[in-house]
This record gives sequence, C-alpha cells and structure tokens, in this order.
Amino acid sequence: MKISQTKLALTIALIMTGVDGQAAEKSLERPQTMDEMWKIIQAQQQQIDNMTKKLEGVAQKPVAVADTNAVTTLERKTNVLTEEVEKLRTELVVPEKVEYKSAYGLGPAASKVYQVGKGLSIGGYGEANYQARVNDQGGHKSDGTLPNSDNADLERLVIYTGYKFSDNILFNSEIEFEHGSTGNNGSGSTGTVSVEMAALDFFIDPLFNVRAGMLLMPMGFVNQIHEPPFFFGNNRPEVERRIIPSTWRENGLGLFGELLPGLSYTTYVVNGMNAKNFSADGIRSGRQSGGQALAEDLAYVGRLDYTPTQLPSVTLGASAYVGHSGQNQLFNNQQINVATQLYEAHLQWKYHGLEFRTLGSWGHIDDAGLLSKANGKTIGEQNYGWYSEVGYDVMPHIFTDTTHYLAPFFRYERMDTLAKVAAGYRDDLSKDLEIYQIGVNYKPIPNVVIKADYRNFKQKAGIAPDDFNLGVGFIF
Repeated sequence: MKISQTKLALTIALIMTGVDGQAAEKSLERPQTMDEMWKIIQAQQQQIDNMTKKLEGVAQKPVAVADTNAVTTLERKTNVLTEEVEKLRTELVVPEKVEYKSAYGLGPAASKVYQVGKGLSIGGYGEANYQARVNDQGGHKSDGTLPNSDNADLERLVIYTGYKFSDNILFNSEIEFEHGSTGNNGSGSTGTVSVEMAALDFFIDPLFNVRAGMLLMPMGFVNQIHEPPFFFGNNRPEVERRIIPSTWRENGLGLFGELLPGLSYTTYVVNGMNAKNFSADGIRSGRQSGGQALAEDLAYVGRLDYTPTQLPSVTLGASAYVGHSGQNQLFNNQQINVATQLYEAHLQWKYHGLEFRTLGSWGHIDDAGLLSKANGKTIGEQNYGWYSEVGYDVMPHIFTDTTHYLAPFFRYERMDTLAKVAAGYRDDLSKDLEIYQIGVNYKPIPNVVIKADYRNFKQKAGIAPDDFNLGVGFIF
C-alpha cells in the first residue's frame, strides 16, 4: 500500500470517530521505521472498507440537512492530519534529529550510515579559509608571482554517501572536491575530485567484522577523523600530513572489532606504496590512493585503541604500517625491496571542556642510499614527528547554560623527514623544524565551526614564513 493510502486511512478513521485534530496529533505514536509504518497500514486496512462505506452514505444525504459548521470542522481535521502524516513520512526518510558520533574509527558525519535502519544515508563536510603569509621571503618567481602569497581557498567539499543493505552489510564512501575546481582556477593551481573512501562492511560478530574496498589507513587521529569541527586550527597538524601522510587511503581488506570492552582493533592488508615517488619530504608522495595502484608488494597496517571503562574520557592507542614499496620496479637497473615502516602512538583526554592530544610517530626506509641515487634526491633512512595540543572551552564560564563553544588552543609540533640519511648524502636542515601555533575555535552550534590561528615556523636552516589563518567549517 502506498503512503497516500495510509494518509487516507488515518484521515477517515479520525474523522468518523470525531477525534479533534490536536488530540489526534498527540495520540498518534509516530513509527520510527518503515516496518512500523506497514504495521499501522495493515491494522487500519480492515477499518478502511467500513469507513469508506459510511463516508459514501454521508455524501449521499441531501444538502439541505448538511451542517456548514460540521463540514468546516471536518475539513480542518483533514488538513491537520494530512500535514502530520506528511511530516511523519519526511522524518522516516530524513530523521529530524541525528546524533553525530564516531563509529568504527570514522568521523561523526561519516558514521551516519551506521545509524540508519536501512537504505540511503547522506552526509558531508566542508571548509574554506583565508591565509595571510607573514614575513614573506625569497622575492618573486621568474613568472612574476609570489612563492608564498596570501590566498583564499575553498579547501574542500566532501560528500559522504552510504547505503545499508541489511543489518549485516553496508557501504560507505567519501568523495572530495578540492580547491573549488578540477581545472585551472586562475591562480596557476588546480583542484581535484577524488574518492577518498569506498568500502563494504560485513558485520559478523562484535569481535570479528570484515571491511573491503578503498580504505582509510587507521593511523593517527586525523587520517580517519578529519572533519573540521573535530580538530583545532584551520590546518591539520603537519606531523599528520608529512610524517603520517594523511589523507592516506589504499585498496585492501581486513578485520575490525572489539576484543574486550573498550579495546578495539583494526587491521588491513593493502597494496604497498610506490618508492619511485619518495622524496626528501618523506613518504607522502608514495601514496597510491587506489587508482590502478601497483600491487606487486603488499603492506600490513594495524591499530589498537583502548578507552578504560573507569576513565571514559581517556583514549590511548598505537598503530603500525609495514610493507615493501619497491613494487618489483628497477632502480638504476637494480631491483630493491624498499621495506617501509611507520609507527605511531597517541593519547587523548577530554574532561569538562578540556581537550588534550599528543601523538608521536617514527618511520624507517630500507635501501635509502640506492633509492636516493635512483630518484636523484636525498631520501631519509629515518623520519620522526610528534606534537601536543591543548584547548579549553571557556564559554560556560562566560555564559551559563550556553550551547555555544569557544576554545582557545595551543599546539607544538616537531618533525624531521630526514632524521637520518644514507652514507654519502647530505642532510637538509630545512626539513628539521618546529611549529608553534595558537588559535581559537568557536562553534555557534556543534555542526559549524569558525577558526582563527597563527603559526610560527622555525627551521634549522632557511626561513619559512609564518601564517595567519581564518576559516569556517561544517558537517551535515
């Protein structure tokens, strides 16, 4: 039976029983799923035929005996109930209230599909910012442009689409539009459209579930949860860009689940990286991002997170990535494995408006000397990075009973993508740097954030310009 028939059935029932429109609105217990809606339909089916006959009898009475006031009352009841059922139908498809919370290691907006009973789920996020360079160095390029110019950027717009086929199988995906366009945007740079996640989840048991497709590598804080209301500042931590190369995704399959209460795990087998693209800036360019990726060499990544039941505001965990990156290619007519390792550990503490995070990461690349010679650039045997940040929501101390959020924050980062180089190669001290950052995040509602921050860069060699950043972000 279609929804219009449901509307007719409920309208007829209430009209014939003489129930007032407002009382009807209160007495109807709204179904939460389509299955419950069908139960209501079936329960009303028997009454529809009888009530329709009664209505036909009323319609056949002479007009002279009709009560104008009664007709007006019936019309009002019909209109009220029609609007109510239309509202109900809408809420079954688009729930009025969505609880934004992370699930299975993904961001709150990306986790919406896990809350639906069945069918389609749509979410997303976006962020735009203005960046002003401070103390520009180096003058103009040969083409007359500035190497470090002030800029305004629609950095990204992301759409999450998911589909829950059943209680045991669902699909989730993330499609990202970067920098406003895929063509030349007038500033000499171009944007991209990329699939950043596209995976099927098969739920078997809380201890043991399967995920397959294009997977976000479960390393660090930001690689999986990178929605703007949930990290401080307009820019993601540089340690989680240069050392842990977020956003990092590869094709593969693996397992996830909960080993013990509060102890969750994720482990995948994925295609390895491509060492041909490694550089002095680290392994970031070696990501293959799922597009006809070389898979001669595979890699393994695993993660553990523990939230003690006695300390639900604390989460600590670690992850590791191990695999070869040579992909059976020749480097100066020589085949090398380029074993690649990356490890990280992290801690998060949230308590009454206080948010603290710290993360440390260390990586190692075998055959760095041969790789440096083949690639024509110095590639580090070792790299490392760490950062700590703290923020505090001061709004409750300014206005009582407020739902707004205002958190000043401070972040310190230290990293070196060339922490150790192969014999015969010179270290580039500009890769050894510290970043001091201060700023503030303001949320008028939990879904929307306004950010302002200042970053001070200190390199052991050369000078990097500081920057001031102002931006907005949202999820839905």
